[in-house]
Formats: sequence, C-alpha cells, structure tokens
Amino acid sequence: MTNLNFTCPYCNQPTTITDPNYFEEWTRIVIAESDKGDAGLFSQAITCPNHKCGKMWLHIQLCRSRIIRGSWYKDKILQEWQLLPESEAKVLPDYIPQAIQNDYYEACRIRDLSPKASATLARRCLQGMIRDFWRIKKKRLKDEIDALEEKIDPIVWEGIDVVRSVGNIGAHMEKDINIIVDVEPKEAQLLIGLIERLINDWYIARKNKEDHMAELKELVKSKDEKKNKKDED
Repeated sequence: MTNLNFTCPYCNQPTTITDPNYFEEWTRIVIAESDKGDAGLFSQAITCPNHKCGKMWLHIQLCRSRIIRGSWYKDKILQEWQLLPESEAKVLPDYIPQAIQNDYYEACRIRDLSPKASATLARRCLQGMIRDFWRIKKKRLKDEIDALEEKIDPIVWEGIDVVRSVGNIGAHMEKDINIIVDVEPKEAQLLIGLIERLINDWYIARKNKEDHMAELKELVKSKDEKKNKKDED
C-alpha cells in the first residue's frame, strides 16, 4: 500500500499520497544492447488530492536493469526527467512580477542542463527583486546589494552577495579565457533555494500581512456597522 509524504509543486500543500493518487511502472527495454547496457524505464505519477488543485506530477527515470530470481528489476539510475511540472520549481503566486517569475522558472528548468546559465538567471532574478521590492536601482548589481545591506538581516545579505558572485561567472567572461570556472547543479540549486526564500520572506510575507490587515479593517468596519445599526434601533 502506498503511503508517501508529498508537497504538491503546484499548490504547495503538504499531504500524504495513497494508492488512488499514485501510479508507478517499471518497463524493461527489450532491444539490442546499447551503450546504456540492459536498461528500462521507471515512471511515477501523482495526482494532487487537493480538490482545488488535482494536477499531475510526472517523473521518468532511465535505469539499468538486473535480473533477480528470474524477474527484472530497476537498478542504477542513468538519467531522469521531470516532465510535469517541467522542473522542481515552486509555482509562484500571480502577484509576483512576471519578469521575476520567468527568470526563476527558467533557472530551475536549466539547472541540470546548464548550471552556469542557471546561476546567471538566478542573479538576474535577484536584481529584479531588489529593484522591484526595495526600489533600489543603480548601475551595478553590486552597488544595489551594498545599498540593501542596512535594510535586511546580515546573514541573508551575505547569501545575496553569494548569488551575485556565483552568477557573475556566467554573466561576465573571465579576463583569462583559459580559466574555466564551473558551477555544479547542486550549487545552482543553492542559489535557486535562496531566491525561493527571498520570494517567501519578501513578497509572500508582505501579501500575507496586507491580507491580515485587510481582514482586521473589515472586522472593525463590520463591528461599527452593527453598532451603528443597534444605536439607530
């Protein structure tokens, strides 16, 4: 029986997945042996049980296959693809500026294919957020980050400066073209993770605060209206 902890990438709701919402299948590829050896495909699909969402998550793995007691099983993962959604990106709220959303989603999509380009997009996403949220706009990103230093937590500021530094690897050519500085997918993911944290701490926290204040104002308005009506009676 399936019992998986799962956070839907579409609605961001944590949940437990059971059999009606889970599918997996292992299929050995019966073909003349290739450079991949004896291989097969392992597919997994999950449907979000949240009735307001219901979207599908779909993941495929190309694996080596091996025989155990007369049956074929999946072994070492050779390659994998996240098909739905296209990457592990979180679905951002509509009130996040579209340009920031686009850079974030693209950075996530190409994280494994081109970590250096992903880091560059994370850098551009960061600059867009500083300019939009904090209204800081200068000639260089370094100058914008320096202007931000006194406005935010020092630890967060250091992380932001790391995004700038690593993102520079892809954004600017090295003076010595023989120096090759690589960015690993895990490193690119660290930068993406910081962008996600900043979106949550800046945009989403502000929206939650605005919604809370609006509810309080509506509560006061409702109480005043009831009081005035009672006084009239």
